[in-house]
Amino acid sequence: MEPKESRPETAVVTAINGPVVKVREASGLSMNELVVIGDRKLLGEVVELYQNGATIQVYEDTTGLEPGTLVHGQGLPLFVELGPGIIGRIFDGTQRPLSASFQESGAFVTPGRTVEALDRNKTWAFSPRLEAGANVFPGQVIGEVKELDHINHRILVPPDSRGSLLWIAPEDVYTVADRIALIEDPQGEQHELSLYHRWPVRRLRPCRERIMPSEPLFTGQRVVDFFFPLAKGGTAAIPGGFGTGKTITQQQLSKWADADIIVYIGCGERGNEMAGVLGDFPRLLDPRSGRPLIERTVLIANTSDMPVAAREASIYTGITIAEYYRDMGYHVAVMADSTSRWAEALREISGRLEEMPAEEGFPAYLASRLAQFYERAGAVITLGGERGSVSVIGAVSPPGGDFSEPVTQHTRRFVSTFWALDKEMASARYFPAINYLNSYSGYVGALASWWKEKAEPDWTAMRDQALQLLKEDARLQNIVKLIGEDALPDDQKATYLGARLIKEDFLQQSAYDPIDTYSQPEKQVLMLRLILRFIERMREAVRHRIPIYRIMDLPVLEEFHRMKTAFKGDDPAPFRAIEKRLEEEFEGLLRREVQPARKED
Repeated sequence: MEPKESRPETAVVTAINGPVVKVREASGLSMNELVVIGDRKLLGEVVELYQNGATIQVYEDTTGLEPGTLVHGQGLPLFVELGPGIIGRIFDGTQRPLSASFQESGAFVTPGRTVEALDRNKTWAFSPRLEAGANVFPGQVIGEVKELDHINHRILVPPDSRGSLLWIAPEDVYTVADRIALIEDPQGEQHELSLYHRWPVRRLRPCRERIMPSEPLFTGQRVVDFFFPLAKGGTAAIPGGFGTGKTITQQQLSKWADADIIVYIGCGERGNEMAGVLGDFPRLLDPRSGRPLIERTVLIANTSDMPVAAREASIYTGITIAEYYRDMGYHVAVMADSTSRWAEALREISGRLEEMPAEEGFPAYLASRLAQFYERAGAVITLGGERGSVSVIGAVSPPGGDFSEPVTQHTRRFVSTFWALDKEMASARYFPAINYLNSYSGYVGALASWWKEKAEPDWTAMRDQALQLLKEDARLQNIVKLIGEDALPDDQKATYLGARLIKEDFLQQSAYDPIDTYSQPEKQVLMLRLILRFIERMREAVRHRIPIYRIMDLPVLEEFHRMKTAFKGDDPAPFRAIEKRLEEEFEGLLRREVQPARKED
């Protein structure tokens, strides 16, 4: 993607309204064209064209901008640079590296400061995979660069290039800007390739085929994996009011999710939250590689004090980088925190554009923009023939925890997994605070075969049985609040206490416990099977008129309370020992309570 021929600098600023600038004499500009404004070279994008004029949204602070300033069209849309050197770095919403900006201008980004997204001086060891004379097609791997110990950066033919490979560089070290290949297209024109290329952020990167997701994005979080799973290439939303744990949940998923690369987009969130990510990720070890977690993470930071228009662009910057690594055959997880702040940026810009507002002041195109974003997730066969995926997990921050507000309602239409966070559960220090009554997953049927092969043939039946028990418990909770737990008959107490076991000993999970922070699929099955077996035996004992308090005094319950923090799950022997003890204690209880009663009769 190269700029078009330069055109006369005729566009002139006539009006300024925050990040929205109107210009006249703009006949040379085109829709969505990138522009720079004035001698300060403020970056902007054309969002509206009308007779002899245009409207531009500016991605930087417009303080001090004056009418009469010249606008320079760049002849290309807003783009990102895709090549070695992206992973492990932090960028702003328009892909300016914040570390490089800090070295040049200090703690605050200087408006108009141009910083290359990829370091032009750093060298990379390039290994060719093709020879001159070969016919190449879009997405084909022509070479590799060792970006990190566990990430081979595959140098791809750009999606809009094909032809005959006239020349390819020998194995050596090169900068990202050095020429490494020369291609002649079918029209006879020659094109040079380097280690990086540009791609418009608002344009979907093509693939050969979209496929149905069939493998879970395993996270080690039991309420997610067992009850409301997300597939690789799927979409999920985490809605919740202030303080319910959206950010900590996304950070936990970033650490443990079964993804090769994480793209974390801090979109309009507080600066201290992004500072926490920057402080924690270099110290946390990636369980997949044993290396610092930051080495498989790309951070896009556009905090609430940064220009609002760049916040709107940040989400596209992040998803485009994710698609690029997907095209190499990697599985990428995108954490967008939060889409509500992104929608608020749309609302502010729409208001300054004087567009007709829809519900709660959001623009009428809010739903279509959300749909376009989540549509870029998916499991695919890449142009090069590899399997890759982009999974999108978007946090939603409804004001006051009201799930009926527009962003949450529209998001529900476009995602297949919904992890609803609950304020009461979070206040009770219950983590993850995912409400099992309001949450759902559309991938249960697609992932049943994976669970059947991996850990448990009856996974669907176990899941349905546990969820049904929790629904019955929710109905009993209303009664308990009115008349107390002691007023329930013993059969309902069995349901109530059994559900408590599921909630406290299975669903509740400590992110700070070295064992409980991650739960393998085999461990999840072993734990829930034990709990369901206990509930079954408890109901059997109740039918024999054994008082419920006698059952809840069984010593084996202590083992239930500690099994999630005591055993990793790689060895089933401890769980089998608990099951054996459970059966022995129930049999002993039945002998003590039932047989004497029969003799008296």
